Amino acid sequence: MSQLVRDREMEMALVGQMAVDLVSMHLPEIISILTAADASLHYALEIDMSIYIETNAFVCNHILQRPGESLPLLDKALVLAQSRVMDNSADQHIMSVKPLSHVRCTRLPQVPDLQLQRIPRSMHVGKLVNMVGTVIRTGMVKMMDTRRVFQCLTCKGRFTVPVEREIGYQVTKPTKCQVRVDMGGGVVEPSDCDGKKFKEIQMEAGNSPGDCRDYQEIKVQEQVTKLALGTIPRSILVLLEDDLADTCKPGDDVSIVGTVTRRWQNLNAGDRAETEIVLVANHVRVHNEQRSNLLLTDELKAEFAGFWDDLEDQPINARNFIVSSFSPKIVGMSLIKLAVMLVLCGGVSKVDKSGMKMRGDSHILLVGDPGTGKSQFLRYAARISPRSVLTTGIGSTSAGLTVSAVKDSGEWQLEAGALVLADRGLCCVDEFGSIKEQDKTAIHEAMEQQTISVAKAGLVCKLNTRCSILAATNPKGKYDPNQTMEVNIALGSPLLSRFDLILTLLDTNNVEWDKTVSSFILGITEDMVEVENRPLKGRKLWDADKLQAYLTFVKSRFNPVLTEPANEILKRYYQIQRGSDLRNAARTTIRLLESMIRLAQSHARLMFRNEVTVQDAVSYPFSFKIAAINAIMLVEISMNSTGLDGVQSTLHSTFPEDGMSEYLAKERTFLNRLGLSHLASDSIAAETEAAGGGASGKAHPNASEEDGDLHDSEGSQFST
Repeated sequence: MSQLVRDREMEMALVGQMAVDLVSMHLPEIISILTAADASLHYALEIDMSIYIETNAFVCNHILQRPGESLPLLDKALVLAQSRVMDNSADQHIMSVKPLSHVRCTRLPQVPDLQLQRIPRSMHVGKLVNMVGTVIRTGMVKMMDTRRVFQCLTCKGRFTVPVEREIGYQVTKPTKCQVRVDMGGGVVEPSDCDGKKFKEIQMEAGNSPGDCRDYQEIKVQEQVTKLALGTIPRSILVLLEDDLADTCKPGDDVSIVGTVTRRWQNLNAGDRAETEIVLVANHVRVHNEQRSNLLLTDELKAEFAGFWDDLEDQPINARNFIVSSFSPKIVGMSLIKLAVMLVLCGGVSKVDKSGMKMRGDSHILLVGDPGTGKSQFLRYAARISPRSVLTTGIGSTSAGLTVSAVKDSGEWQLEAGALVLADRGLCCVDEFGSIKEQDKTAIHEAMEQQTISVAKAGLVCKLNTRCSILAATNPKGKYDPNQTMEVNIALGSPLLSRFDLILTLLDTNNVEWDKTVSSFILGITEDMVEVENRPLKGRKLWDADKLQAYLTFVKSRFNPVLTEPANEILKRYYQIQRGSDLRNAARTTIRLLESMIRLAQSHARLMFRNEVTVQDAVSYPFSFKIAAINAIMLVEISMNSTGLDGVQSTLHSTFPEDGMSEYLAKERTFLNRLGLSHLASDSIAAETEAAGGGASGKAHPNASEEDGDLHDSEGSQFST
């Protein structure tokens, strides 16, 4: 009896100390819980364990090492803290103690045993850990009993038996009378009854199910991007209770703090004990936003800003330097690298007042002969993207790409596919043409609306697929330039129109290029600087980690908005394409204009720009028109019209040493053919100088007549 009293006293002292700590650290949050209206709801109080360990190291270590005992005591301490705060408050009339309150532990100390990147092992059983992963399956939210009441048929006493997580929230029928007798003074001892027959007391109709709790099982998989090459990601079941149920969906990136425990089925004589490790969640945080990689430090942010400040007068060379850092072991293909970098930067999604959404993620399809490096582009893009999924079209079904219904333990559950797992990231699909025809139509909604509507096995829901798709495929046989793209790769127009860019890589004969590539592969030329006349030769190319940090930085910082000159350029090009007699009806839809807007915004992000108006023409004379014109260049190349810039092969394209001079020449040619020569950079600079330094975006007096002649004479150059 003395041991029971001591244990009871120690528990009360620990709860009291926890309550004092909670009041000192989270008084405003406790007052907010007290003033809440509905006392039947669950309320959560998040406590930062990294701070708590500095406040009370003894109690914090007790929680980390023995969470099975300590976490229920924390909930009791929160109720006690509410009572103490309410007693000392002058606003007691608007306060009420919330018994269904829970303390959620967040930000565990940065210790390897507590911060897990892989699935917990048996050595972690009974410990509180933090695990980061991706939700791949969610079960239905169920209601479970937390305890059952039994009556002893011998002494007629009643006692309560709690459910056991270890056997799947089931109640084991008692084998001995567990009735306890109050001895007074707060001491409770077992009775002397040795009865072995009991009956279960059913809850009377109309009583409140106070002993019922919400419950859900989800399956979380290790993050593929954080695993070593060739490692197969494993998964673990996570148990969510009370207010944590239904807080995430398939495809979500989550950080879970929970207790590692074992679970097994009911044991029968002679049967093998099937044991599995599960994680009982205490706190779940969904972080689907673009991951701010740990590599993105304040020093790197300052370095990126200084890089563009130093090269303010030659932004094209600075851009070419960044693009050259993408997959430096692939010689040339500068246009392909630029296009992939724009996809990784992404545009800005827009939702109008009516709720109509225009996606900001671009899709690109690489069509090329074998051996042109398509798969290498996909793998390097997946490597530098903070969140990516790499798959192949061979053997991929619509369920594998979107979502599948899986029957587990007698019930149907949804399991996320590649596009759902890549939400807010990049999905790379190699051998895209090998996907079965009936499966290709399943991704139409995922590519344009960026959602997947599911109606399988009685489960009706909608999942997000807000990702960019980088696909690669081979032509059907030898590529015929005289045939349309639909014929060459055997893909339907509805699917092709959803790709912002379709770039062709043809392995044509070029003696000089073959000599350059063979020398690079054989190791005769060790550094790409000697192979390719890239800009900024004095600077070292960025590695993959730095490039990933740059992409993360520009996506989180910049939300470019098109200026009026850029709007005029894109609008005029779209009008000319629509009016051409030789246009491709499948490609020149309204999606063409949306694609150019996305590419222009992506290019502005890549150029470290947010918004540049005409008034900024003196300081940044090549700013947003660069984005608009480069978007048109890529779209024109994608539509197989090389009359604009003379590029005959994207495979052999390289960056010039002086990108600014070439850009100015192309800008003048583009704007002349569009009938917008007054928007050229040198024209604006001349007007600015003539006006005494004030920037002006107005057209020349004779611009409209001159531009009309240019449109009539040169408009055919833009036909597809």
